[in-house]
Amino acid sequence: MSESKAQAEEERAAFLRVAGRAKEAAAGLAPLPRATKDAALHAIADALLARADEIVKANEGDVARAREAGTSEYMIDRLSLSVERIEAIAAGVRQVAALPDPVGETVRGNVLPNGLELRQIRVPLGVVGIIYEGRPNVTVDAAALCLKSGNVAMLRGSSSAFDSNTALVGIMQETLRNTDVPADAIQLVPGTSRESVKHLMRARGLVDVLIPRGGASLINSVVEESTVPVIETGVGNCAVYVDAAADVDLAVDILVNSKTQRPSVCNSAETFLVHTDIADAFVPRALEALRAKGVTVHGDDRIRSYGEDVVTATEDDWYAEYLSLDIAARVVDTLEDAVTHIRTYGSGHTEAIVTTSQPAAKRFVALVDSAAVMVNASTRFTDGEEFGFGAEIGISTQKLHARGPMGLPELTSTKYVVVGEGHLKGA
Repeated sequence: MSESKAQAEEERAAFLRVAGRAKEAAAGLAPLPRATKDAALHAIADALLARADEIVKANEGDVARAREAGTSEYMIDRLSLSVERIEAIAAGVRQVAALPDPVGETVRGNVLPNGLELRQIRVPLGVVGIIYEGRPNVTVDAAALCLKSGNVAMLRGSSSAFDSNTALVGIMQETLRNTDVPADAIQLVPGTSRESVKHLMRARGLVDVLIPRGGASLINSVVEESTVPVIETGVGNCAVYVDAAADVDLAVDILVNSKTQRPSVCNSAETFLVHTDIADAFVPRALEALRAKGVTVHGDDRIRSYGEDVVTATEDDWYAEYLSLDIAARVVDTLEDAVTHIRTYGSGHTEAIVTTSQPAAKRFVALVDSAAVMVNASTRFTDGEEFGFGAEIGISTQKLHARGPMGLPELTSTKYVVVGEGHLKGA
Protein backbone atom coordinates (compact mmCIF):
# COMPACT_ATOMS: atom_id res chain seq x y z
CA MET A 1 0.00 0.00 0.00
CA SER A 2 1.37 3.43 -0.98
CA GLU A 3 2.10 6.01 1.72
CA SER A 4 -0.65 8.35 0.46
CA LYS A 5 -3.23 5.58 0.38
CA ALA A 6 -2.24 4.45 3.86
CA GLN A 7 -2.62 8.01 5.10
CA ALA A 8 -6.06 8.28 3.49
CA GLU A 9 -7.14 5.03 5.15
CA GLU A 10 -5.85 6.27 8.49
CA GLU A 11 -7.78 9.54 8.11
CA ARG A 12 -10.96 7.67 7.26
CA ALA A 13 -10.55 5.33 10.23
CA ALA A 14 -9.99 8.31 12.53
CA PHE A 15 -13.12 9.98 11.20
CA LEU A 16 -15.22 6.86 11.66
CA ARG A 17 -14.06 6.58 15.27
CA VAL A 18 -15.05 10.19 15.95
CA ALA A 19 -18.37 9.84 14.12
CA GLY A 20 -19.15 6.65 16.01
CA ARG A 21 -18.59 8.40 19.33
CA ALA A 22 -20.77 11.28 18.15
CA LYS A 23 -23.61 8.94 17.26
CA GLU A 24 -23.41 7.28 20.65
CA ALA A 25 -23.29 10.64 22.42
CA ALA A 26 -26.40 11.79 20.55
CA ALA A 27 -28.44 9.04 22.17
CA GLY A 28 -27.30 10.15 25.63
CA LEU A 29 -27.70 13.86 24.97
CA ALA A 30 -31.20 13.89 23.48
CA PRO A 31 -33.18 13.12 26.69
CA LEU A 32 -31.21 15.42 29.01
CA PRO A 33 -33.27 18.10 30.79
CA ARG A 34 -32.75 21.79 30.24
CA ALA A 35 -31.05 22.35 33.60
CA THR A 36 -28.32 19.85 32.75
CA LYS A 37 -27.64 21.40 29.36
CA ASP A 38 -27.70 24.95 30.71
CA ALA A 39 -25.25 24.09 33.49
CA ALA A 40 -22.87 22.68 30.89
CA LEU A 41 -23.18 25.82 28.75
CA HIS A 42 -22.37 28.09 31.69
CA ALA A 43 -19.39 25.88 32.52
CA ILE A 44 -18.17 26.24 28.92
CA ALA A 45 -18.52 30.03 29.09
CA ASP A 46 -16.53 30.09 32.35
CA ALA A 47 -13.79 27.92 30.83
CA LEU A 48 -13.49 30.09 27.71
CA LEU A 49 -12.97 33.17 29.86
CA ALA A 50 -10.52 31.44 32.19
CA ARG A 51 -8.43 30.17 29.27
CA ALA A 52 -8.77 33.15 26.94
CA ASP A 53 -5.02 33.74 26.77
CA GLU A 54 -4.47 30.15 25.67
CA ILE A 55 -7.06 30.54 22.91
CA VAL A 56 -5.58 33.84 21.72
CA LYS A 57 -2.12 32.28 21.53
CA ALA A 58 -3.39 29.42 19.37
CA ASN A 59 -5.22 31.94 17.18
CA GLU A 60 -2.09 34.04 16.72
CA GLY A 61 -0.46 31.14 14.90
CA ASP A 62 -3.42 30.85 12.52
CA VAL A 63 -3.41 34.60 11.87
CA ALA A 64 0.34 34.67 11.22
CA ARG A 65 0.07 31.86 8.67
CA ALA A 66 -2.88 33.61 7.00
CA ARG A 67 -0.88 36.81 6.63
CA GLU A 68 2.07 34.90 5.20
CA ALA A 69 -0.31 33.36 2.66
CA GLY A 70 -1.46 36.82 1.55
CA THR A 71 -4.97 36.53 2.99
CA SER A 72 -6.99 39.76 2.78
CA GLU A 73 -7.38 41.86 5.91
CA TYR A 74 -11.14 41.33 5.78
CA MET A 75 -10.69 37.57 5.97
CA ILE A 76 -8.08 37.98 8.71
CA ASP A 77 -10.62 40.05 10.65
CA ARG A 78 -13.02 37.09 10.49
CA LEU A 79 -10.25 34.74 11.62
CA SER A 80 -8.87 36.84 14.47
CA LEU A 81 -9.69 36.34 18.15
CA SER A 82 -8.91 38.66 21.04
CA VAL A 83 -9.73 38.53 24.72
CA GLU A 84 -12.58 40.96 24.01
CA ARG A 85 -13.96 38.74 21.24
CA ILE A 86 -13.71 35.69 23.47
CA GLU A 87 -15.64 37.58 26.14
CA ALA A 88 -18.33 38.25 23.54
CA ILE A 89 -18.33 34.58 22.49
CA ALA A 90 -18.73 33.48 26.12
CA ALA A 91 -21.57 35.97 26.56
CA GLY A 92 -23.21 34.41 23.50
CA VAL A 93 -23.01 30.98 25.12
CA ARG A 94 -24.76 32.34 28.20
CA GLN A 95 -27.43 33.90 25.98
CA VAL A 96 -28.08 30.47 24.46
CA ALA A 97 -28.36 28.99 27.96
CA ALA A 98 -30.99 31.61 28.82
CA LEU A 99 -33.15 30.76 25.80
CA PRO A 100 -36.13 28.39 26.10
CA ASP A 101 -35.33 24.75 25.38
CA PRO A 102 -37.21 23.70 22.22
CA VAL A 103 -36.86 19.97 22.89
CA GLY A 104 -40.16 18.46 23.98
CA GLU A 105 -42.17 21.53 22.97
CA THR A 106 -45.61 20.63 21.57
CA VAL A 107 -46.00 21.98 18.04
CA ARG A 108 -49.62 20.90 17.83
CA GLY A 109 -51.90 18.43 19.50
CA ASN A 110 -55.50 17.35 19.76
CA VAL A 111 -57.79 14.45 20.63
CA LEU A 112 -58.93 12.54 17.58
CA PRO A 113 -62.59 11.53 17.12
CA ASN A 114 -61.68 7.97 18.13
CA GLY A 115 -60.26 9.18 21.44
CA LEU A 116 -56.55 8.90 20.61
CA GLU A 117 -54.45 11.74 22.02
CA LEU A 118 -52.11 13.08 19.34
CA ARG A 119 -49.12 15.39 19.95
CA GLN A 120 -46.38 16.54 17.62
CA ILE A 121 -43.30 17.44 19.67
CA ARG A 122 -39.87 18.85 18.89
CA VAL A 123 -36.92 16.44 19.04
CA PRO A 124 -33.20 16.87 18.27
CA LEU A 125 -31.94 16.25 14.74
CA GLY A 126 -29.19 14.00 16.14
CA VAL A 127 -25.64 14.50 14.84
CA VAL A 128 -25.28 17.84 13.06
CA GLY A 129 -22.23 18.37 10.87
CA ILE A 130 -21.17 21.98 10.36
CA ILE A 131 -18.68 22.84 7.61
CA TYR A 132 -17.46 26.43 7.76
CA GLU A 133 -14.67 28.75 6.79
CA GLY A 134 -12.17 30.78 8.83
CA ARG A 135 -14.38 32.07 11.63
CA PRO A 136 -13.47 30.34 14.90
CA ASN A 137 -16.34 32.04 16.74
CA VAL A 138 -18.61 29.72 14.74
CA THR A 139 -16.97 26.78 16.51
CA VAL A 140 -18.40 27.88 19.85
CA ASP A 141 -21.68 29.31 18.52
CA ALA A 142 -22.47 26.08 16.67
CA ALA A 143 -21.46 23.86 19.57
CA ALA A 144 -23.61 25.86 22.03
CA LEU A 145 -26.68 25.87 19.81
CA CYS A 146 -26.35 22.16 19.07
CA LEU A 147 -25.89 21.28 22.74
CA LYS A 148 -28.89 23.36 23.85
CA SER A 149 -31.11 21.76 21.19
CA GLY A 150 -29.95 18.27 22.18
CA ASN A 151 -27.74 17.70 19.13
CA VAL A 152 -24.15 16.55 18.82
CA ALA A 153 -21.96 19.00 16.88
CA MET A 154 -19.50 17.57 14.34
CA LEU A 155 -17.36 20.59 13.48
CA ARG A 156 -15.21 20.95 10.39
CA GLY A 157 -13.76 24.44 10.24
CA SER A 158 -11.29 25.85 7.77
CA SER A 159 -7.73 24.58 7.88
CA SER A 160 -6.74 28.24 8.28
CA ALA A 161 -8.33 28.20 11.76
CA PHE A 162 -7.23 24.69 12.75
CA ASP A 163 -5.16 25.66 15.78
CA SER A 164 -7.89 27.98 17.07
CA ASN A 165 -10.61 25.37 16.57
CA THR A 166 -8.51 22.64 18.15
CA ALA A 167 -7.99 24.79 21.26
CA LEU A 168 -11.66 25.75 21.49
CA VAL A 169 -13.02 22.22 21.03
CA GLY A 170 -10.42 20.82 23.43
CA ILE A 171 -11.48 23.27 26.14
CA MET A 172 -15.16 22.56 25.58
CA GLN A 173 -14.65 18.77 25.68
CA GLU A 174 -12.56 19.00 28.86
CA THR A 175 -15.28 21.11 30.44
CA LEU A 176 -18.03 18.65 29.53
CA ARG A 177 -16.16 15.83 31.26
CA ASN A 178 -17.01 17.55 34.54
CA THR A 179 -20.72 17.83 33.68
CA ASP A 180 -23.56 15.39 33.02
CA VAL A 181 -23.37 16.06 29.28
CA PRO A 182 -21.34 13.54 27.22
CA ALA A 183 -17.92 14.97 26.36
CA ASP A 184 -18.32 13.56 22.85
CA ALA A 185 -21.29 15.89 22.28
CA ILE A 186 -18.81 18.33 20.69
CA GLN A 187 -16.45 16.88 18.10
CA LEU A 188 -13.82 18.28 15.76
CA VAL A 189 -13.50 16.36 12.50
CA PRO A 190 -9.92 15.05 12.39
CA GLY A 191 -7.58 16.17 9.63
CA THR A 192 -7.19 19.28 7.49
CA SER A 193 -7.29 17.74 4.01
CA ARG A 194 -10.18 17.96 1.56
CA GLU A 195 -10.69 14.24 2.08
CA SER A 196 -11.61 14.85 5.72
CA VAL A 197 -14.42 17.12 4.52
CA LYS A 198 -15.60 14.43 2.10
CA HIS A 199 -15.72 11.87 4.92
CA LEU A 200 -18.18 14.14 6.73
CA MET A 201 -20.23 14.81 3.60
CA ARG A 202 -20.59 11.08 2.92
CA ALA A 203 -21.25 9.89 6.46
CA ARG A 204 -24.91 9.09 5.84
CA GLY A 205 -26.16 6.98 8.72
CA LEU A 206 -23.67 8.49 11.16
CA VAL A 207 -24.40 12.18 10.53
CA ASP A 208 -28.05 13.26 10.32
CA VAL A 209 -27.74 16.66 8.65
CA LEU A 210 -25.04 18.98 7.28
CA ILE A 211 -25.01 22.77 7.50
CA PRO A 212 -22.38 24.55 5.37
CA ARG A 213 -21.41 28.13 6.26
CA GLY A 214 -19.20 30.09 3.92
CA GLY A 215 -18.80 31.30 0.36
CA ALA A 216 -20.59 30.11 -2.74
CA SER A 217 -17.93 27.56 -3.74
CA LEU A 218 -18.01 25.87 -0.33
CA ILE A 219 -21.80 25.76 -0.19
CA ASN A 220 -22.16 24.50 -3.75
CA SER A 221 -19.56 21.80 -3.15
CA VAL A 222 -21.35 20.54 -0.06
CA VAL A 223 -24.78 20.62 -1.70
CA GLU A 224 -23.59 18.81 -4.83
CA GLU A 225 -21.31 16.20 -3.24
CA SER A 226 -23.02 15.25 0.02
CA THR A 227 -24.98 12.10 0.61
CA VAL A 228 -26.00 13.49 4.00
CA PRO A 229 -29.06 15.81 3.88
CA VAL A 230 -28.00 19.49 3.69
CA ILE A 231 -29.57 22.65 5.06
CA GLU A 232 -28.21 25.24 2.66
CA THR A 233 -27.03 28.53 4.12
CA GLY A 234 -26.56 30.90 1.25
CA VAL A 235 -24.15 33.62 0.33
CA GLY A 236 -25.16 37.19 1.01
CA ASN A 237 -25.51 39.23 -2.15
CA CYS A 238 -27.82 41.70 -0.38
CA ALA A 239 -29.35 44.76 -2.05
CA VAL A 240 -30.61 48.11 -0.81
CA TYR A 241 -33.29 49.67 -3.03
CA VAL A 242 -33.84 53.42 -2.69
CA ASP A 243 -37.39 54.11 -3.81
CA ALA A 244 -38.66 57.25 -5.55
CA ALA A 245 -40.39 58.19 -2.29
CA ALA A 246 -37.34 57.71 -0.07
CA ASP A 247 -36.09 60.20 2.51
CA VAL A 248 -32.62 60.94 1.11
CA ASP A 249 -30.91 61.45 4.47
CA LEU A 250 -32.37 58.21 5.81
CA ALA A 251 -31.47 56.34 2.63
CA VAL A 252 -27.82 57.45 2.78
CA ASP A 253 -27.55 56.41 6.42
CA ILE A 254 -29.10 52.99 5.81
CA LEU A 255 -26.95 52.33 2.74
CA VAL A 256 -23.70 53.30 4.47
CA ASN A 257 -24.54 51.21 7.54
CA SER A 258 -25.57 48.22 5.42
CA LYS A 259 -22.28 48.34 3.49
CA THR A 260 -19.66 49.52 5.96
CA GLN A 261 -20.73 48.59 9.51
CA ARG A 262 -18.94 45.26 8.96
CA PRO A 263 -18.21 44.57 5.26
CA SER A 264 -16.90 41.04 5.72
CA VAL A 265 -20.19 39.43 6.79
CA CYS A 266 -22.99 37.90 4.75
CA ASN A 267 -25.66 40.46 5.67
CA SER A 268 -23.69 43.48 4.46
CA ALA A 269 -25.04 45.16 1.33
CA GLU A 270 -23.28 44.33 -1.92
CA THR A 271 -25.59 46.25 -4.29
CA PHE A 272 -27.64 49.41 -4.20
CA LEU A 273 -30.42 50.22 -6.64
CA VAL A 274 -31.93 53.69 -6.91
CA HIS A 275 -35.12 54.84 -8.61
CA THR A 276 -34.46 57.25 -11.47
CA ASP A 277 -36.82 59.87 -10.03
CA ILE A 278 -34.64 60.33 -6.93
CA ALA A 279 -31.24 59.58 -8.46
CA ASP A 280 -30.19 63.23 -8.85
CA ALA A 281 -30.85 63.91 -5.17
CA PHE A 282 -29.55 60.61 -3.80
CA VAL A 283 -26.63 59.34 -5.87
CA PRO A 284 -24.17 62.26 -5.36
CA ARG A 285 -24.83 62.15 -1.60
CA ALA A 286 -24.42 58.38 -1.52
CA LEU A 287 -21.19 58.41 -3.52
CA GLU A 288 -19.74 61.08 -1.24
CA ALA A 289 -20.68 59.15 1.91
CA LEU A 290 -19.38 55.84 0.55
CA ARG A 291 -16.18 57.48 -0.67
CA ALA A 292 -15.58 58.84 2.83
CA LYS A 293 -15.72 55.27 4.14
CA GLY A 294 -13.28 54.00 1.49
CA VAL A 295 -15.89 52.16 -0.57
CA THR A 296 -15.30 51.54 -4.28
CA VAL A 297 -18.53 51.78 -6.29
CA HIS A 298 -18.96 49.60 -9.39
CA GLY A 299 -21.73 51.32 -11.31
CA ASP A 300 -23.72 51.24 -14.51
CA ASP A 301 -23.47 54.13 -16.98
CA ARG A 302 -26.05 56.24 -15.15
CA ILE A 303 -24.30 55.83 -11.81
CA ARG A 304 -20.95 56.60 -13.44
CA SER A 305 -22.31 59.90 -14.74
CA TYR A 306 -22.43 61.12 -11.12
CA GLY A 307 -18.80 60.38 -10.22
CA GLU A 308 -15.52 60.05 -12.09
CA ASP A 309 -14.18 57.55 -9.57
CA VAL A 310 -17.00 55.05 -10.14
CA VAL A 311 -15.70 51.82 -11.68
CA THR A 312 -17.56 50.37 -14.65
CA ALA A 313 -19.72 47.49 -13.44
CA THR A 314 -19.46 44.16 -15.22
CA GLU A 315 -21.98 41.33 -15.26
CA ASP A 316 -19.91 39.59 -12.57
CA ASP A 317 -20.31 42.61 -10.28
CA TRP A 318 -24.07 42.14 -10.10
CA TYR A 319 -23.57 38.60 -8.78
CA ALA A 320 -20.66 39.45 -6.47
CA GLU A 321 -20.53 38.86 -2.75
CA TYR A 322 -17.57 41.20 -2.26
CA LEU A 323 -17.14 40.91 1.53
CA SER A 324 -15.01 44.03 1.14
CA LEU A 325 -15.37 47.79 0.73
CA ASP A 326 -16.88 47.40 -2.75
CA ILE A 327 -20.48 47.78 -3.86
CA ALA A 328 -22.31 47.49 -7.19
CA ALA A 329 -24.85 50.19 -8.13
CA ARG A 330 -27.55 50.71 -10.73
CA VAL A 331 -30.28 53.23 -11.53
CA VAL A 332 -33.67 51.59 -12.21
CA ASP A 333 -36.79 53.04 -13.78
CA THR A 334 -39.36 51.32 -11.57
CA LEU A 335 -39.72 49.35 -8.35
CA GLU A 336 -40.47 46.32 -10.52
CA ASP A 337 -37.13 46.79 -12.30
CA ALA A 338 -35.40 46.73 -8.91
CA VAL A 339 -37.20 43.50 -8.04
CA THR A 340 -36.25 41.98 -11.40
CA HIS A 341 -32.59 42.82 -10.75
CA ILE A 342 -32.77 41.25 -7.28
CA ARG A 343 -34.47 38.10 -8.57
CA THR A 344 -31.90 37.80 -11.38
CA TYR A 345 -28.71 38.42 -9.44
CA GLY A 346 -29.51 38.17 -5.74
CA SER A 347 -28.83 35.25 -3.43
CA GLY A 348 -32.15 35.24 -1.58
CA HIS A 349 -30.58 36.41 1.66
CA THR A 350 -31.68 39.96 2.61
CA GLU A 351 -32.97 42.94 0.68
CA ALA A 352 -33.96 46.39 1.94
CA ILE A 353 -36.26 49.11 0.65
CA VAL A 354 -36.02 52.72 1.78
CA THR A 355 -39.29 54.54 1.19
CA THR A 356 -41.95 56.74 2.79
CA SER A 357 -44.62 55.08 0.64
CA GLN A 358 -46.57 52.29 2.35
CA PRO A 359 -47.88 50.93 -1.00
CA ALA A 360 -44.31 50.76 -2.34
CA ALA A 361 -43.09 49.02 0.81
CA LYS A 362 -45.94 46.48 0.68
CA ARG A 363 -45.36 45.77 -3.01
CA PHE A 364 -41.60 45.31 -2.52
CA VAL A 365 -42.18 42.93 0.41
CA ALA A 366 -44.71 40.95 -1.64
CA LEU A 367 -42.51 40.67 -4.74
CA VAL A 368 -39.05 40.06 -3.27
CA ASP A 369 -38.38 36.36 -2.66
CA SER A 370 -35.67 36.49 0.00
CA ALA A 371 -35.28 35.07 3.49
CA ALA A 372 -35.54 38.56 5.00
CA VAL A 373 -36.87 41.87 3.69
CA MET A 374 -36.10 45.11 5.53
CA VAL A 375 -38.28 48.21 5.27
CA ASN A 376 -36.37 51.38 6.23
CA ALA A 377 -33.75 49.37 8.12
CA SER A 378 -30.19 48.18 7.52
CA THR A 379 -29.56 44.74 6.03
CA ARG A 380 -27.20 44.16 8.96
CA PHE A 381 -30.16 43.26 11.18
CA THR A 382 -30.60 39.83 9.58
CA ASP A 383 -28.92 38.00 12.41
CA GLY A 384 -30.02 35.48 15.01
CA GLU A 385 -28.99 37.62 17.95
CA GLU A 386 -30.62 40.74 16.49
CA PHE A 387 -33.83 38.76 15.96
CA GLY A 388 -33.75 37.61 19.57
CA PHE A 389 -32.82 34.00 18.81
CA GLY A 390 -29.37 34.14 20.45
CA ALA A 391 -26.39 32.93 18.43
CA GLU A 392 -27.39 31.44 15.09
CA ILE A 393 -26.16 28.33 13.35
CA GLY A 394 -26.41 30.12 10.02
CA ILE A 395 -28.83 31.99 7.76
CA SER A 396 -30.71 29.61 5.52
CA THR A 397 -31.66 30.76 2.02
CA GLN A 398 -33.45 27.52 1.12
CA LYS A 399 -37.17 26.95 1.52
CA LEU A 400 -37.34 23.56 3.22
CA HIS A 401 -37.54 23.20 7.02
CA ALA A 402 -35.70 26.43 7.89
CA ARG A 403 -35.35 29.83 6.24
CA GLY A 404 -33.55 32.91 7.52
CA PRO A 405 -31.56 33.00 10.78
CA MET A 406 -31.52 29.50 12.24
CA GLY A 407 -31.98 29.49 15.99
CA LEU A 408 -32.82 26.63 18.33
CA PRO A 409 -36.22 25.57 16.91
CA GLU A 410 -34.64 25.21 13.46
CA LEU A 411 -32.20 22.68 14.93
CA THR A 412 -35.02 20.30 15.79
CA SER A 413 -37.23 17.91 13.92
CA THR A 414 -40.52 16.54 15.23
CA LYS A 415 -42.08 13.27 16.12
CA TYR A 416 -45.65 12.25 16.85
CA VAL A 417 -46.67 10.83 20.20
CA VAL A 418 -49.97 8.97 20.16
CA VAL A 419 -51.60 7.87 23.44
CA GLY A 420 -54.49 5.45 23.50
CA GLU A 421 -56.38 3.24 25.89
CA GLY A 422 -56.08 -0.08 24.12
CA HIS A 423 -57.19 1.34 20.80
CA LEU A 424 -57.25 -1.19 17.96
CA LYS A 425 -57.51 -0.42 14.25
CA GLY A 426 -60.58 -1.84 12.61
CA ALA A 427 -61.13 -2.91 9.06
